[in-house]
Amino acid sequence: MKTNATVLRLLRYAARYRWILLLVFLCAAAGSVSALAAPTLLGNAVDAMLGKSTVDFTAVRRILLILAGLYALGVLAGHVLASRSLAVSVGVVRDMRRDAFAKLTRLPVSFFDKMSGGGILSRFSNDMDAVAEGLLQAVTQLFSGVLTLLGAVLLMLSLDPWIALAVVAVTPLALLIARFITKRSRTMFRRQQETVGAYNGFMEEHIGGQEVIRAFGLSSEIEKDARDINLKLYDCGQKAQWYSSLVNPSTRFVNNTAYVLTGLIGGLSAVAGGLSVGAIASLLMYSALFAKPLNELTAVMAQLQAAFAAAERFFALLDEPEEASDEAYPALTQAYGGVRFEDVCFAYVPSQPLIQSLCVDVPAGSMVAIVGSAGAGKTTLVNLLMRFFDVDSGRITIDGQDIAAHTRASTRAAFGMVLQDTWLFGGTVRENIAYGRTGATDDEVETAARAARCHGFIKRLPNGYDTVIAGDGGSLSQGEKQLLTIARAMLADAPMLILDEATSSVDPRTELKIQDALHRLTQNKTSFVIAHRLSTIRNADLILVMDKGQVVETGTHDSLMTTDGFYKKLHDSQWVQEDAK
Repeated sequence: MKTNATVLRLLRYAARYRWILLLVFLCAAAGSVSALAAPTLLGNAVDAMLGKSTVDFTAVRRILLILAGLYALGVLAGHVLASRSLAVSVGVVRDMRRDAFAKLTRLPVSFFDKMSGGGILSRFSNDMDAVAEGLLQAVTQLFSGVLTLLGAVLLMLSLDPWIALAVVAVTPLALLIARFITKRSRTMFRRQQETVGAYNGFMEEHIGGQEVIRAFGLSSEIEKDARDINLKLYDCGQKAQWYSSLVNPSTRFVNNTAYVLTGLIGGLSAVAGGLSVGAIASLLMYSALFAKPLNELTAVMAQLQAAFAAAERFFALLDEPEEASDEAYPALTQAYGGVRFEDVCFAYVPSQPLIQSLCVDVPAGSMVAIVGSAGAGKTTLVNLLMRFFDVDSGRITIDGQDIAAHTRASTRAAFGMVLQDTWLFGGTVRENIAYGRTGATDDEVETAARAARCHGFIKRLPNGYDTVIAGDGGSLSQGEKQLLTIARAMLADAPMLILDEATSSVDPRTELKIQDALHRLTQNKTSFVIAHRLSTIRNADLILVMDKGQVVETGTHDSLMTTDGFYKKLHDSQWVQEDAK
């Protein structure tokens, strides 16, 4: 049932190319007519050769000329059929990839938390390639195959009904064998596609982490893990191919049996004077033509099963629940940066509450530091601010506007972000900075770079701002990559900022440059700083100390240090660690 639903959904995509499919159908019809007419004409030619000196050369010549024209028509129709079928399969896959990427933009952040990057990429690459191959085989074989089957049966009935019935009677056996085998191979192909996705995810993670893997001497362990998952993929693929490979020889055996029956019954009929030699020759050729589409379809059964399994994974992605639509909501009006958490409660898992009854009032223009141990809820607070997740109860307001009653896009546009993990993409330095604001001019990009203290090293690059960098930043140092993300945030010029310890992985000299850039970035803006090193947030206007999802202390650095609370203990423990170094 699931496969039937998958096929119907694929057909809806193919229906967008109905006019090309109509041309494919006409070419299939032309090719089938050419193929179906040939056996009758060849039978007539055989009957025209009555003996050594009684050959009707005029009739034979005429038949050969007609056959040449029919074969030429078949070749031309076959070429158009193949090229247009390819256009349909490529077009359908293009549309599917487009819809899948659009779907990704509407999925909640929680989806990406549970799905590996390699698994998602596999659906865009391996799965779509399998669908394209399966569609190409289906389109090229389906139309011409159905027409050839029907035409062969009708023409056989016109020549000898008993032989036609004998051939048709054997056919269900071939179909039953094919169905029996494909039902068992479908599960293996589905498992194969899932394992391919897992393998891609594994390779993506461990290729990117080679330095760490080798530094800790884990290459042999990782190699063993890779070998295990590769063996699992081999096992799935081998079983899937083994099952599917049984289909074609089984159906060929049945079809060859039908061919033999045709010859035997036809011979007996000829002896009784019921059929001519030419008619028997035609019937034998029609029997082979009748079997040809079945053999071709069963021969490509592996590709079709892989395509259905891949399509199921693709449609599973399309069926993932999206973020609730907010198109009916208004955008935030001018945001100045006043933020309030009013009795906010949130849990990733309903049975495990994380944030309960959180109340915080942040005046516009304040620098708010969020500190606490791992798992305290610091990042969760930022996720709620950006509406990557929505609160379970309570509300968050920006300048008195409930963010849940306004569009996510306008809420996120009110924030600039500089994270600990820098994100750059393959392109020029200029493009990476300009990502912060659509339509930014070159002068605005350069002004932002100067303010972020990265103009100097950019000019030293081979092509300055037009230097192409890789997605991981290429040869740029961690500090240089961080400065580029700060320049991007400066260009965005949002009224509020979220900073996730942007200096934690750089040397002291670079840290000073980044701190200076961040100081310029946060001037006159409301900023939320997730701080791991407390020495970086001494001048914060407000420090929120979090523990187990709750704000347990608030105040400035000086006020919090006067009490023997959580913050002071956290601060003192860091100084002890620094002294120990």
